[in-house]
Amino acid sequence: MLDLKGKHIVVAGGGLSGIAAANFCSSRGARVSLSDTRHANEITGLPQLDPSIELECGGHTEPLFLCADLIILSPGIPLHVPVINRALQAGIPVWGEIELASRFLNIPVLAITGTNGKSTVTSLCGHILRHCGEQVFIGGNIGTPLIEAVGGAYSVAVVELSSFQLETVTSFHPQVAVLLNISPDHLDRYADMSSYMEAKQRIFSQQDATDVVVLNQDDPQVLALAQGFPARRICFSSSQILAEGLSLESSSVLWRHSAAEYRFDCNALQLRGVHNLENVMAALAACSVRGHTPATMWKAACEFTALPHRMELVRTLNGVRWYNDSKGTNIGSVEKGLRSFDSPLTLIAGGKDKGGDYAILRPLLKEKQPQLILLGAAAEKMAAAWGDICDITMATSMQDAVKYAHQKTHAPGSVLLSPGCSSFDMFSSFTERGEVFTALVQALE
Repeated sequence: MLDLKGKHIVVAGGGLSGIAAANFCSSRGARVSLSDTRHANEITGLPQLDPSIELECGGHTEPLFLCADLIILSPGIPLHVPVINRALQAGIPVWGEIELASRFLNIPVLAITGTNGKSTVTSLCGHILRHCGEQVFIGGNIGTPLIEAVGGAYSVAVVELSSFQLETVTSFHPQVAVLLNISPDHLDRYADMSSYMEAKQRIFSQQDATDVVVLNQDDPQVLALAQGFPARRICFSSSQILAEGLSLESSSVLWRHSAAEYRFDCNALQLRGVHNLENVMAALAACSVRGHTPATMWKAACEFTALPHRMELVRTLNGVRWYNDSKGTNIGSVEKGLRSFDSPLTLIAGGKDKGGDYAILRPLLKEKQPQLILLGAAAEKMAAAWGDICDITMATSMQDAVKYAHQKTHAPGSVLLSPGCSSFDMFSSFTERGEVFTALVQALE
């Protein structure tokens, strides 16, 4: 096990994972410095920081970083920032909190990544395994830092991983690696789509033939990224019947596994939409590695409800259903949302642009013909991509957007907030954006 005693460790970024990593290293006898570009009064987690930890605020200074034995990098800080580049050139190891935790964990890890659906599948896996009697740690990108699982009385860890977190793993070795889908995202950070995909691919890099990968058979990019890695495959599909794996057949999940065949009625699930059926199949495949019976796992999946801000039904008013999908922060999530509706639809979209190509949605928008209400910094770019095929209303606030949607949408229609953008132009997070939307919808008369 890694010995941190006496090492000088610099933690870059005072977010949730940074504070947790700094405290952990300090508890193991390291001399720890926490560096953040913000001022101290802007770092909300400082009261939880070990008082022995040195604090650098207002910027990352090169002398501090170049005297480190190890740098723990927040996922919000790119590897290409100058001070990190210089540290790497000097031969100083740069890890993320996930890599640090993996050096101390002694339990199996189920790791979930992909462009969309990560949080739902992570939460669902945790729910299924707890239902089956396991002591489960649930964390990673979904909230609780993985480092907090170290030393806990857990039988397994279920971890959501973003591409940012995967950039800094080197020896992280999950027993099960799940890749749900790939579509353009975070192109404001990555030079191109290939760089984004390479980060996702790192989830497989340390697996061997005793491990398992769970893959979306319908996504060619997913299959291409997993090519050449030795782990055993379990695939799922919503468009074809697989000889081995999980398939969507009419209104049933067909599960062919180890010469046995199981059928489960999708109508028993509380989750709705084809994308959520894919999420369920992925979670069942991942949890099956733990040896639990399909019937027991399916029962648990049927009890699971949608996470907040993810295709969440807010209310039905005058025959119109209002859905909060504020977590839909990229083009792929908007596509999945649009495909979930057959009735007349009003889509509220927009926010801070992440560098994606909105023209990708043109064929689906032509088919669905939703009314569009656009707001935020990306509204003009979206309008330029879609203005000739859909009716568009521009809004200056979420309050205006909800008001216009209320005026324009009639039964049996639906209103969907699925922004396709980050929230940081108008809100502090997708959570705040969803909460504001929900409150406004609940206030409608």
